Amino acid sequence: MKARGQPGLQAGLGRGEVDVGDADLGESQLTGPVPQLRDDGAGVRSKFAVRLPMHAPILGSQGLRWPDEAACAAFAGRIARAIRQQPALGDSFIELRGPLGAGKTTFVRHLLRALGVAGRIKSPTYAVLEPHALPGLSISHFDFYRFADPREWADAGFRDLFAAPGLKLAEWPEHAAGHLPRPDLRLTIEPRTAPHGEPEPPREGQAQALRPRGQALLR
Repeated sequence: MKARGQPGLQAGLGRGEVDVGDADLGESQLTGPVPQLRDDGAGVRSKFAVRLPMHAPILGSQGLRWPDEAACAAFAGRIARAIRQQPALGDSFIELRGPLGAGKTTFVRHLLRALGVAGRIKSPTYAVLEPHALPGLSISHFDFYRFADPREWADAGFRDLFAAPGLKLAEWPEHAAGHLPRPDLRLTIEPRTAPHGEPEPPREGQAQALRPRGQALLR
């Protein structure tokens, strides 16, 4: 089965307030992004909210505003520092949502670099999964864009990978709905109109913590 990677990103970092709610560690079925204006706490109006069932509360959220790729890299570096400082966060599941060209793969590459992955970092364009190994940390980078056959979930060993220790990063998770566990952290990224004279548009969106590990990643 083939999967398609995402185009590169010129991406920036904006931080909002984290509002802590009640934890719920059960599974859930998730819907896609729902257009809805909301204030991220930093004065940024964003239409990106993900509708969740009542039994899957959002424990914390931050608005994202990335004017350039350096800001994207800074946010990725912040997540990587949290993982290095708290090894238990190395078992987190982070999902990335957004249209083609949003910069999901670029964010993952910055995160992997910040964690210490060396050499060429490939997108899971054809294999659906690209694994990476670091001392004391295994990383699985998924791209479910072309995932369509539920039988492949078990046949490819994805169920076992998600049950095993290690960091899981999934692009296009909505294409594997019904198979994936609820993520610790969800990033929803959307390109905006590029300012006059700028080659790449800025990105905006939301970082949502759905489990306590996600809260720790955002601190």
